[in-house]
Formats: sequence, C-alpha cells, structure tokens
Amino acid sequence: MPGPVLGLDYGGRRIGLAVSDAEGAIAFPVGALQRKGLGRDLAALGELIRERGVVAIVVGLPLQLDGRAGAGAEAARAFAEALRGATGLPVELVDERYTTALAERVLAEAPRRARRSKEKVDALAATLILRSYLERPGGAPS
Repeated sequence: MPGPVLGLDYGGRRIGLAVSDAEGAIAFPVGALQRKGLGRDLAALGELIRERGVVAIVVGLPLQLDGRAGAGAEAARAFAEALRGATGLPVELVDERYTTALAERVLAEAPRRARRSKEKVDALAATLILRSYLERPGGAPS
C-alpha cells in the first residue's frame, strides 16, 4: 500500500523538509528543521514521520559537479544510515547537485511576499529532491 514519502535536504544548520501525497504524485514543502544534534534531529523527524504516516525517506546527496563525493555527501550518507536505523524505514539517497541553486532561482523570481528565506530555500530544495525521486521510474513506493 503506498503512502507519503519524506524528502530531506540535509544541511549543516537546517534540514529542508518535503512530503508527498499518499499516491506519490505530488511533493510539497513542509518547512525546515533547525539542527540541534543527531539525537534531537532524529526524534523530531520521527515525530513528523508518525504524524504524516511516512512509508519511505529520500535524502539529498550533495555530490560535486563532477560527480565525486565530498564531505557533504559523506555526512548525508551517515545521516541517512542513522535515519534508517532510527526509523526502520527504507531510506534512499538522491543526487541533488543543482537543487539549492534551482530553489534560489525559483524563489528569486517569486513575488516579493514569497521571497526567499534560508528555510524556504531548504524546504523548496527538499521538494525538488523528492519530486525528482517520485518522477523517476519506480520512484514512489507501491
């Protein structure tokens, strides 16, 4: 039975959050989580997962432009593994090379009242990560 998928844009200060509908057709931003240490971050995400009935998680993997993994990618991998252990849910990593730049561009073109804050950029980046996962063949859980 399908259900919502949680998309995460993992960063040093914040984690951008996005959730899909139960069918995995639409991704929408749900804010950003201020980082407060691994244990507290996992607990806050666990609460969101329970509230939304999340069945799978997607974490953005910040590869370098040439495809190599740097320190950010290793941190995202470690976080994804911790999240998998804490929740028991499937966790996938998705290439996020251009999502933050695209999110900033989209918000820069938005009306003034919708202009970017760092939290909005992170949430939109998470939405783009989730959308790219949902749109690929076999992306949404069934």
